[in-house]
Amino acid sequence: MAGHGAKEIEEAARRRGGDSERRRHGHVLTPGRYVGAEPQPEDSEPFEAKMRRLVAELQEQQTEGTRLDDAIAANLKAMGFGGDE
Repeated sequence: MAGHGAKEIEEAARRRGGDSERRRHGHVLTPGRYVGAEPQPEDSEPFEAKMRRLVAELQEQQTEGTRLDDAIAANLKAMGFGGDE
């Protein structure tokens, strides 16, 4: 329902499923709840553990990015396109 406001979404939800469906979804008017989006499985990983894992993964990716940036800079310099010119 791109481009539709909350009023239009609410009206479509009411036409489609009525108050009982909205009540079942805790009065959430997110369009995906009413247009057949597949429910997502519950995430059983505890928040603290997930954040530690994701931060460690991010740090690994940042380290690899720095390594790649340095390699690119060295290659450009070797080709005469970088450094103190």
